[in-house]
Amino acid sequence: MIEQVTPQQLPAWLQAVHAAGGALPLLLDVREPAEWQAASVRVDGAELLQLPMHGVPPRLHELDPSRPVAVLCHHGGRSMQVAMFLQRHGFDRVANVAGGIDAWSLQLDRSVPRY
Repeated sequence: MIEQVTPQQLPAWLQAVHAAGGALPLLLDVREPAEWQAASVRVDGAELLQLPMHGVPPRLHELDPSRPVAVLCHHGGRSMQVAMFLQRHGFDRVANVAGGIDAWSLQLDRSVPRY
């Protein structure tokens, strides 16, 4: 089952998975480059990797399946698909950032532009 984590819950999730496994979690932003330019986020407690959804399968070998991954997109649909893909390919701890960057702007940081 894919964990659903709201933007407000993400810092606590990152801290918990980091404490449990020791590996620095990955925040995987699967939006397109134009979307990153429109709005982007930084989060303490995770490495940010911007990799469009279509780029994940060919670069899967670059990702560590034992590392916790939270996946982010615009509203949560693409990130959920990528999260399920990662889980099917043996990733141990995967979460979907529910509501995506749009919810991030509404719930957590209004300085993040909505588009």
